[in-house]
Amino acid sequence: MSAEAAAPPRDAFAALVLHRAPQRARVGLTLGFVRTFAVPEIAEVLVGTGRLTSAPKARAKATGAMMFALIGHGVDSEPGRAIVAELAAMHRLPGVDAELMRYVLACFTVCPVEFTARNGGVTPAERAAAFAFQAELAAALELPALPGPDLARIASWMREFEAARFAPSDAGRTLWQAVSGLFAARLPGPLARHAPAFATALLDAPLRAAFGVPRPAWPLRAAAATAFRLAR
Repeated sequence: MSAEAAAPPRDAFAALVLHRAPQRARVGLTLGFVRTFAVPEIAEVLVGTGRLTSAPKARAKATGAMMFALIGHGVDSEPGRAIVAELAAMHRLPGVDAELMRYVLACFTVCPVEFTARNGGVTPAERAAAFAFQAELAAALELPALPGPDLARIASWMREFEAARFAPSDAGRTLWQAVSGLFAARLPGPLARHAPAFATALLDAPLRAAFGVPRPAWPLRAAAATAFRLAR
């Protein structure tokens, strides 16, 4: 058996996120994190802990490092099992049910892939590997499987979930204001000071409605798309 045939199916996803397009994947992962704020129940839990609003950069960095380590090492590795235990502890927080955890998992898998796909491309093998990764993680967390047979079906399920559960909330707006500046690290130096405005340009209509922010003017949307597309 060749080394390629023997490789775990998640390896193509790990290679995409960690090596081929790490900066784009990080932007997508941050957008996935932000997406959860539009669900009032999730936003209330995150605000309630106080960690994200008091130290947004440190908390977002810790979340990203945790997901990248899980993708890189694998769910069944020693580091992976420790991260799964930490995620399972989140599941036990009051107000966090299995359906909310499934949505968070979908965001952390679909959003990095879709952002990278829009800004450089993703192969079918990488999409299949991302689907395999989320299925393995859902099983490890003892969550009901997300719908298949592929990542596109999960993205469709996300849209259905969002149509039913997205809503404006004070907690969601507070979280967005706390983290919008974090996109500075993904922008070329001279543009970093405009990070909140550029980040707003990445939000789609459902997120803008949930966070109460207007649609940026076309020149800003075009500039933001170009700036983030340059991220590798």
